[in-house]
Parts: sequence; structure tokens; C-alpha cells
Amino acid sequence: MKRDDDVSWGRLGWIEKLFLLLMAAWALLFFTGMAQRFQTLAAICAIFMGVVSIVKIGRMALRNLIWRLRNRLIVAYLFIAVVPIVLILALMLVTSYALIGQVAVYLVDKELGNRMRILGFPAETLTRAPAPDQQTALTRALPMLRRGFPTFEMLATGEQQFRYPPDSTLTAPPEPWKNASGLITRKDGDIDHLYAWAHSEQNGNEVTILAPITAELLSGLVPGIGDVTFPPYTRRSAQSHVPPAMNMLDIGVSFLYPQFVPAWENPQAQPQRLYFVVDTRYSAVLGIVFGQKADWSELAMTFLLTLIGVFLLVEMMSLWAGVKLTRAITGAVHELYEGTQHVREGDFSYRIPVKGADQIAELSSSFNIMTENISRLIVVAKEKERLESELAIARDVQDQLFPKDVPFTKSLELKGVCAPARMVSGDYYDFMALPDGLAFAIGDVAGKGISAALLMATIQSTMRTQLSSLNGDPQHRHSAAKMVATLNRQLYATTSPEKYATFYFALYDEALHTLTYTNAGHLAPMLLHGSDLRMLDSTGTVVGAFPVAVYEEKTVTLEHGDVLLAYTDGIVEPENVYGEMFGEDRLKDLLYKYATADSAELIARTMEAVVQWTGEGELQDDMTMVVARRL
Repeated sequence: MKRDDDVSWGRLGWIEKLFLLLMAAWALLFFTGMAQRFQTLAAICAIFMGVVSIVKIGRMALRNLIWRLRNRLIVAYLFIAVVPIVLILALMLVTSYALIGQVAVYLVDKELGNRMRILGFPAETLTRAPAPDQQTALTRALPMLRRGFPTFEMLATGEQQFRYPPDSTLTAPPEPWKNASGLITRKDGDIDHLYAWAHSEQNGNEVTILAPITAELLSGLVPGIGDVTFPPYTRRSAQSHVPPAMNMLDIGVSFLYPQFVPAWENPQAQPQRLYFVVDTRYSAVLGIVFGQKADWSELAMTFLLTLIGVFLLVEMMSLWAGVKLTRAITGAVHELYEGTQHVREGDFSYRIPVKGADQIAELSSSFNIMTENISRLIVVAKEKERLESELAIARDVQDQLFPKDVPFTKSLELKGVCAPARMVSGDYYDFMALPDGLAFAIGDVAGKGISAALLMATIQSTMRTQLSSLNGDPQHRHSAAKMVATLNRQLYATTSPEKYATFYFALYDEALHTLTYTNAGHLAPMLLHGSDLRMLDSTGTVVGAFPVAVYEEKTVTLEHGDVLLAYTDGIVEPENVYGEMFGEDRLKDLLYKYATADSAELIARTMEAVVQWTGEGELQDDMTMVVARRL
């Protein structure tokens, strides 16, 4: 298994190493007590580099964790399926929590407002009543006030003054207060207390009612809802009023609601923002909203539990299906991974098991077919390598067949070159010394490759054998026509009918400076005498094609400076991109141009011109040239 980010000491970067150095520096400063000013700086830098190192190492560990495809698919499944569901459930929980909390504080706030209106109505009634009727109005208002607030104080001033209770020490509020009601904070000594109050002024009468806000009062505003507190003025009572949970989903809810409360002592100041907190449960709020008699809360909880159970069942089935599909995918990928390991080690016979009839199974089948084809290609490549090695050997052997040394004569200079288009060539040229001069030949075997090279070797062997036998018998005169005819019969007898060759053979007489030749279907060599160019045309058909053929020989005299150029079709027949052949005319132009140059340069410039003409990097055919120059 290959992983890119192994967490090891050897792979620690400069960030981790700097963190360790800073930690070591801080430890040294801390335990030795030196450089107190730099301890904090070293600690801050170490913490920062530590956080960066943790993030980096965490990323490396995460990449290692999800290197396996199975883990990667599981993580993808979590992000695609589980995380959205969890987010939806969390959103539902938060939304329901906020909704239940809002309903709870609404119920409490509404009831608290109703209670405070209970204070405002008597205060307004008492200020409107005439002095004789105020006592009667007070007697009628007391039961209503006690139902809303068990404890309260009241002060009435104007035509008739009275207090309730008689020993109350309540004083009139500061002058700026006019008609008002609601919540208010009031100092009692050095401690602030929270009150519900009502203040009314009319017809010279002024009534102030003040009722303390206690935990018992708040918890009794909405019976059964739970605990209601006004921190820091009221605290939760020792015995909680929150009802017990009906089931595991009946969670507790704590929600707060703002109230803007002015101060008794400073009417013109900005009201203080206070919050009352409601501690309740889902079932309590649902029971109050839907009614306890109908028991809608329990039905809702039962329905919710059933829905959650179905959801969990579906989720478990989905998880099982996802794990099964993941195992199928990762199993196939693991088999492919194992297959690639075998292929990397050179074992192309390994086949991975194919399961199912899906695209993954098709991929496994394709892998098996690929490895089988690769094994076949390797066999073919090895066979090709063997053939190329044999061709290289054949090339070396053929190179040995071409003449290495040119026979020395005082009056004739010979130069020959063969450039094969492939590893071996079907073209032929040869030089051989004779008692009275020399012989040279050039030929072109039909076809290319090994078969043409073998026929070329046969031609060379036959001609050298004939020349050697005649050199040993001075009574027989060399005859170019007879030697070519003998070559034709032997080739026809020893090769298949489709094997033949064009052949040009010439004998040079050193004493007479004459050239006797036989042209067996070969391209006519060019003989340049001054500015006169002569073509040495054929004197017979190709060799090896017919059992009996008649060949003639011709004789020409070579003068000082004459140049004979013999060549194969690889020189004149190559085509350019437009399909136009190089042709004899261009070869004649080159012969005129480089007639006085060295023979090697004439051959080199000619072959270079042919290659440039084709515009290709490789030769279209074997190119062979022989140049004979009369000295």
C-alpha cells in the first residue's frame, strides 16, 4: 500500500521542527528562570506554531485515512447522506426548541401583562371616585388585587389619604411620574427589588399600587408550565415546578424574553433591559396549548416517536445497502489494485475474479483482456527483438560481403556505396581484381529484406566463383555475356520463379583501357566524356527469371577524365510530397556538376539531394552507386 503522507519524524517539515525548538526554548527559560521577559514571547510563538503543526499533521492523517477507496466512499457517504440528515434533524430540533420557547414566554408574558392590568384598573378607579366613595371602591378592589398579587402596598393621596396595609411605608413616586403601570425597579436600602406597579393621577387624587415580583408569583402565572425567574431579582425556588419528562424526547427548554424596566428613582432615565427566563418542557407547552383533557401532547409525542423509529429503520436499511454497495465497489477496486501489482511485477498471467454483470464486472473483464493482450504483445515484442537481433547479425554479415578494398589499377579509380532502406539491402555491388585488369558489378534484387539479401549473397558468390575459376585458367578469356548467362541459369535453378534481379557486369582491360559490359535489365549507367553523356543501355533481360536467356556484351573505350556512374532505382525513383520522381535528368545535372570532384563527394552529394527531394527522414528504397573514373 502506498501513501503519500506518512506521519513520521523523517517527514517533519520546518514548521514542526520550529515548534519543537520553541518548546525546548520555553522549557529552558521556564525551568531555569532566565530571561523572564522572553518566556511569554516563546510560549506564544510555540502555541502558534503548535496549532499550525496540528493542522498540518491533521491534514496528513486525514489523507492517510481516506487513501483507501473504501474509507473515501464511507466519508463521501457521510457527507452526502448522513450529514444532511443530521443537519435537518438539528434544524428541526433548534426550530422546535425555539418555537416551544417562544410559545412559553408568550404565555408567561401575556399572563404577566394581564396581572399588571389588574393593578392599573383599581388605581384608575380610585382616582376617579369622589372622596366619600373611595373607601367603598377600595373594599371592592381588594379581592381582585389579592387574586392577582397576594402581597401588595397601596397609597392614596388627595381629598382623603389612606394606606393599605395600614402599616405600609410606601411613599409617593418622584414628581415626574404620571399615569403609568408595568414593571419597575425600586431600591430598598442598598438593594434593588423588582415590582409590578400602577400609578394614576386625576382630579387631584393620586393612587400608587406596588406589588413585589417573587418566584412563587412568577411560577404561578401559567400553572404547569414550569419555573419562571427574573434574574437577578428572583431565583428559582428550591422545589422545581418543571413537570417530569414523559419520554426520552421530552427534553427541557430554557428560553428568555426581554423586558424594558424603568427605575423608580429616575423616571427620565433609559429603561433597563431585563430578561425573564422560562424553564419548561415540550409536553408542558403542548399540553397547555392543545389542552390537557384531549391529551394532544402525548399523542404528538407518540407520533413523533413512531416517526423517528421509522426514520431510524429506513436509515439502517440505507446504511446496510450503502455498505453492501461500497464493499462491492471497493472489493472490485481492490482486486484491480492487486492485479496492477502483479502486472507491475511482470506477472501477466494473473486474472482477477469477475463477479456480477455490471460496469464494474465489465471493467474487471477488460482488465483481464488487457493483461492477456499485453502478454501477447510481450511475446510479439520479444519475437521482434529476436528478429531485429538476427537482422543486425545479417546486416553485419552483409557488410562483410561488400568489398572493403578496391583493386588497384593505374588507370581506373573505383568507388561504391550502398545505403539500405532497412536493416539489410537487396542491392548489390562488387569489385574483383583480374590478371589483366579488374571487374565490377552492380545489381538490384527484386524485393527487400532478408530474402533479397540472401539472393544478393547468392549472386556475389556465383560471380566470385566464376571469376576465381577463370583466373586460374589463363587459356579462357573472360566473357561478360557468358558469365551473366551462367549466373541466370544458376539463379533460375536454385531460387523460386518470382526471385530475379537486374544486373550490370563490366570487365576493364588495363592495357587497352576498354570496358566490356553486359547490362541484364539494369538501369542504364551514365558515361560522361567531357560534355558528352552516353547511356549504357540494356543488352539482355533480368537474371533468374527465365531458364534460358541470350545476353550480349558491348565494349567502350575510356579516355582520360571519363566518369562512369552506375546506380540502382533507389536513386532515381524516390518521390516527393507531390508524387514526382527524382528522375534521371536531375541525376545527370548532378553528374555534370560534380564530374571533376572526388568520387566520394559525387556519391555523397547525389544521395543527399535524393533525401532532400523526398523530405522524409528514412529512405524509400535501397540506394547504391558505383563510380568508375578514368585516370
